Parts: sequence; C-alpha cells; structure tokens
Amino acid sequence: MAATGSLLRSLRCRACCNDVSPDSLRGVCPTCGQTLFAGYALDQMDGRQWWGEVRGRAPTLWRYRELLPVRGDRAVVTLGETEGPLLRLDGAEPSDVEVWAKDDGGLPTGSFKARGMAVAVSRAVELGARRLFAPSAGNAGVALAAYGARARVPVVVYLPESADERTVAAVERYGAAVARFGATIREAGEEARRREGGRGFDLSTLREPYRVEGKKTMAFEIAERFGPEQLPEVIVYPTGGGTGLVGLHKGFEELRALGLVSRSPRLIAVQSEGCAPVVRALQQGAPRVTPWENTTTVAPGLAVPAPFSSERVLEAVRATGGTGIAVSDAEILAAQATLARVHGLSVAVEAAAPWAALPALRRAGAIRAGDRVVLYHTGRGPP
Repeated sequence: MAATGSLLRSLRCRACCNDVSPDSLRGVCPTCGQTLFAGYALDQMDGRQWWGEVRGRAPTLWRYRELLPVRGDRAVVTLGETEGPLLRLDGAEPSDVEVWAKDDGGLPTGSFKARGMAVAVSRAVELGARRLFAPSAGNAGVALAAYGARARVPVVVYLPESADERTVAAVERYGAAVARFGATIREAGEEARRREGGRGFDLSTLREPYRVEGKKTMAFEIAERFGPEQLPEVIVYPTGGGTGLVGLHKGFEELRALGLVSRSPRLIAVQSEGCAPVVRALQQGAPRVTPWENTTTVAPGLAVPAPFSSERVLEAVRATGGTGIAVSDAEILAAQATLARVHGLSVAVEAAAPWAALPALRRAGAIRAGDRVVLYHTGRGPP
C-alpha cells in the first residue's frame, strides 16, 4: 500500500499528559478517560514548502494528508470532500464589520460532519475496526452511516426518541441500523455505550482522536482562501458537542507552529437559549460545563446538554480570546429566513445561529468595528 506521507507521531491526553501509540485502535485516554489528540512531526516539515504544495493539489480535505492520521492511501474512505465556499454577505447588520459565510452544506451528506467522519472512519478501519457506532442528533449519524457504507463496515446510529423521521430514513438509506433511546443525545450515548459493550468502536464526539482531525481542515481552508496574513478576526460557530471549535483551534495552532500564521481568529460559540451549557460555563469562568436541565430548542444539533471533554471546548474559545452567546429560537428561525430571502443561502437551523448572534455580539464589543467575521454554516437547509 502506498503511503499518504502522514507525519502522525503520537496521541496525547491534555488532561493527564499521557502519550500513547497511535498505531492501535484507541478511544479515550487509557489513564484518565479524557480525549486523546493526534500529534505530528511538525519539526520534520518545511511549512512554506508544504503550503505551496498543498495549494497545487486537488481541492479536497485530503490535500492536507501529511497532517491527517491515515497512513495508507488505500485506507482513505472518501465521498469527495470538496472545499466549502466562502461568500461575502453584503448588507449585513451590523454594517461596520465585514461579514463572510463559510458554507459546508455542499459537503457529502450535507454538513460539516462529513469532514470528521471521513477521517475518523478511514483511520478506524485502517486500524482494524469492524463495527462502528455513535449517538447523534442527526447530521453526524447520517455522515457515519454514509462513510460506513463506503467502507463496507456495519454501523449503528443511536438517536434520541425525538429524532426527525427524515434523519431516521436517511441513516437507514445507507444501510445502517437505527436505535432510539432517551430525550437527548446524552441519554442516547449512555445507552449506546451500555448496549455496545465493546462490540463496536465508539465514534462519539471527542471520544476518539480523529474526528477533530477532519474538523481542523476548516481552519486550513480559511487560511488558504484569505491568505495566512489576512485571517478573519472572528469566527462565529454554532456549538453543540464542540468538536468544531476544538478542531478550528487545533488547526490554527498547527499552522502557527509551522510559521504560516501569526495568530488565530477569536472563536465565538453560539448556542440556543434552551441549551447553552458551554456559554454558561464561559460566562461563569467555570473549568467545565455542568449539564443543562430541561433542554428545549428547535435546533437538534445544538441540543447537547453536557458535551464530553468540555474542558477542551472551553480551552479552544478562551485561548483565542473568544466568548460565547446564546440566542433564542425565534432569533434563529428569523435568521434562517433572512439568509434564504436576502442572501440566497438555505442553511440548517443550527447554521443560522451565528447570523442571529451578530447584532448582540457587536453591541457587547465581542465583534469590533472593521473586523472581518466568518459565520460558519455547518449544514444545508431545505431545498
């Protein structure tokens, strides 16, 4: 098998600083049970040479292969993860900032979840996984089902009982099994781990090392399109489990270690007022989230009452000088309608939350006059 050129070196737990080999199937840290993160031999890279080579490759996330964990090119499970466009949104409010949308709705299965699942499924199968499972509120389950089908590996998706029937149908269309438990993704996940009992490999958010690796390509793409010296000041991100924020932070930090960027954009987490554990922890200065009670929101992807490894999510926001904000369901739905009518963008309800948050962020000073702001649209809406 030809090699991808991956410079994967180790897996490290930031909670207990334990290092483990990346060349066997790993979930969480064997010492403390927290998230493991992939480390690369960045000291063996000429960052600027690599950056030049990347820009000449086909525009899929696999063009960053040296900083992705899959070692053999035949192990890559792909559905054609092309780059999501960056679109200027003229006439946005507030009017004294430069607003852009990064739209991942055109990715396979219709959301940014394809980034993480493409890489995580590829690496899991490369290391010998023969059955995969994950709890999901929707998009992650659909993505896992699709990539599992592509890899010819059985998949079980655990959904809350309230899951949309269209999500169930989409998962089953790819041949995956569906199990429905509990009121929230947290309860579905607890039941999944109890039922699986070691039979399948858990691809839950931040419970394995490699979904983050796919998500960090969001940062790489933003740096490519704007240029390393013209990064946005702010990225506003809809936040459920928080892997996207962790991935963005990791991606910009790797680019900085290679001497390609001098700073990271400020990361702002947007949640629904009906489920805002990350925002509450940021506002209270807490080291980790406390579970949100009585979760209720129109945005299923934001209904994560207790994100796993929340310390890493909070770390990503705080390390960049960012913040968090909660918006109402009414504001989210109004934003979704405005994006469609005024800008021609049909986005998922979760993806509308950053637009809804813009005015309040400007009033609070989290976004400043003259800032270049990227709103991350994580998934497509209705046709």
